[in-house]
Amino acid sequence: MTDLEVPQFDYLDPELRGPRFHERMRELHGESWIAQSPLGYIVLDREAVEFFLRSRKLTFPGMKVAEVFGVTDGPLYEEISRNILNINGEDHRRLRNLVNPALTARAADVYRPAMRGFLEDLTARFTDGGRCELVEDVCKPYPALTIATVMGAPLEDAPRLYDWSNWIQRQFAADLLEQRARIEQAVTEFYDYAHALLEARRPNPGDDLISKLIEARYDGDRLSDVELVNLVLNVLVGGVDTTQSQLAHAVRLLVEHDQWALLAERPELASQAVEEALRYEPITPFTARIALEEVEYGGITFPEGTIVMVSAWNANHDGVEGGFDITAEREHKPFTFGAGIHYCLGANLARAEMQEALAYLPGRMPGLRLDGEPEFGSPNGIYGLERLPLRFGA
Repeated sequence: MTDLEVPQFDYLDPELRGPRFHERMRELHGESWIAQSPLGYIVLDREAVEFFLRSRKLTFPGMKVAEVFGVTDGPLYEEISRNILNINGEDHRRLRNLVNPALTARAADVYRPAMRGFLEDLTARFTDGGRCELVEDVCKPYPALTIATVMGAPLEDAPRLYDWSNWIQRQFAADLLEQRARIEQAVTEFYDYAHALLEARRPNPGDDLISKLIEARYDGDRLSDVELVNLVLNVLVGGVDTTQSQLAHAVRLLVEHDQWALLAERPELASQAVEEALRYEPITPFTARIALEEVEYGGITFPEGTIVMVSAWNANHDGVEGGFDITAEREHKPFTFGAGIHYCLGANLARAEMQEALAYLPGRMPGLRLDGEPEFGSPNGIYGLERLPLRFGA
């Protein structure tokens, strides 16, 4: 690696967002399949991305990142060390096998009527006026209400769940040091909340995720209390801010590429629209891996301990002709949810939420158009929108 002469890419550049982000990623892809970034190297083509995501010689570098940022004790360190992303081997398989049945595609389908009900309630507050700010009015509350239902939490707690998820998710961002105190506060508050919810649910189990995990906890003692609470936290953190951000981008793309009316006429295209949004604008454009041992790929030796960023954005666009098109048949699934043993636990639930939203919203918001410029967040971490002001026919 030290002999390489490759392009430099600073994914922490504050100007790297919106159209400039797309422009820079295309430039980079035209220069090389690998570039150097502040943390290590970043791979850009589909084959390389798939290799580094699936290889058992690499894993998610959460503990290494915590060490680099000086997070070596306290609530945040405890959460990071217990996060399923940072657990490997037999324990990882055991935990995934316990939570997977509650998050299959069939299990996610059970919540679709509730999702439609949430969308009806949320849109009823603004459709008569013919305008909204979609992030605040729909994209934030919708997945929080859904995840509360999945967990078995009271719906009135959804705003708190959203706030905790949003802060805890920032452990993956470059400003971790500046935000550490507030992130740790969110972790502590959620742990206290989850423990109370578990105590309340034990004598009164239902069909929710927490009840199923409690059953697993006492069925052959396959799950400790600490593991149980952290699995609940993993589902919360992975299932709110991410879905919010991807849905906002999906609506923006449909408007900017003149496909909103088509989706209103053909709501059966909602599933394809979700996949195209996942492909075109992944809200996790970069995912990190660390080499557990020496790795060879593409004639290059990556020493043990090397941080490799994989670009889902480039992999999703690699070899694809044309732009954003919800009618196009795509050969490959997007890498937005990752690949390999750390494939996103909540992918089925997120897809179901977005499918329901994109099947429902176009019929309620005809003639949708921008009512101001979208405000983009940073692709460092979860790449979402801060604001998406819209106008439509009342």
